Amino acid sequence: MPQQPPIRSTPTRPSRPDASMFLLTNVMDHSLDDGYGEAAARKKAEGAGGLPRTLSAKLGLAAGLVLAALVVTVGAAQARVAAPVVAKERQELIDRIDRETASADKLEGSVDKLRDDVSARQREALKKSGAGDRSELVGVLSGAVAVHGPGVKLVVNDAKEATSGGNGDPRETSDFSDTGRVRDRDMQRVVNGLWESGAEAVSINGQRLTALSAIRAAGDAILVDNRPLVPPYTVLAVGDGKQLSTRFQDSVDGLYLHALQENYGIRTSISVESDLRLPAAPSVIVRTAQPSTEKTEKGTS
Repeated sequence: MPQQPPIRSTPTRPSRPDASMFLLTNVMDHSLDDGYGEAAARKKAEGAGGLPRTLSAKLGLAAGLVLAALVVTVGAAQARVAAPVVAKERQELIDRIDRETASADKLEGSVDKLRDDVSARQREALKKSGAGDRSELVGVLSGAVAVHGPGVKLVVNDAKEATSGGNGDPRETSDFSDTGRVRDRDMQRVVNGLWESGAEAVSINGQRLTALSAIRAAGDAILVDNRPLVPPYTVLAVGDGKQLSTRFQDSVDGLYLHALQENYGIRTSISVESDLRLPAAPSVIVRTAQPSTEKTEKGTS
């Protein structure tokens, strides 16, 4: 049996000790990407022809800060210059308001004196016309003169936690759970009840009521002769105090006010007073009718 020739082994190249660490050695040899290297070279080339970029950035920042400081300084200087002018204008407005207020107070005093003079002339004219003591009664009933005497003091106020209901009118809420505001119609019923109970003169928060007075509402405010009032509403009524108080509380309007107190929390209090003073109503002209002596002609049909 022929012998096979011996197999020769081919010599192998010795391998590097770090051959298995090719990826790590590549990262170590090329720590930066080629793009970073190109950018660094370009930056170095640009810096060779002028100032370093860091220096130019610092100069730009310094210029910006100087400009901002200049703007602030100019603004402060203008404010200091304008401040005296603004203060002067403000003081002029205050002085003008003070002058107008003093003028209004003086005119109001003149109106009061003229009102007293008109009332005195009216009483004198009524006496000369043969009215006698009726002039005083006419002045009291018309509200043209101030009056004082016994009567009742009725205070009506909103509930402690009153808020507006639907459309600003608590009487229009669907469930009547939020009706703690005193409305103009409530005060109308109170005043009418006092008149019917025998009051000779009535005022609300110092506003004298006459036969021409009107109690209306403007939003949440109650107006008496176009003058707004704020709660609590103090109603003074001159008359026989005890009898007036009893009659009013037993009347339909008195019971209505009591129902508002019981059901909706509106606060009320009534007391009998020995001496109440009510002012005269402004701009009241008293006129008296005279009987006509002329016979009216009857037309024939």
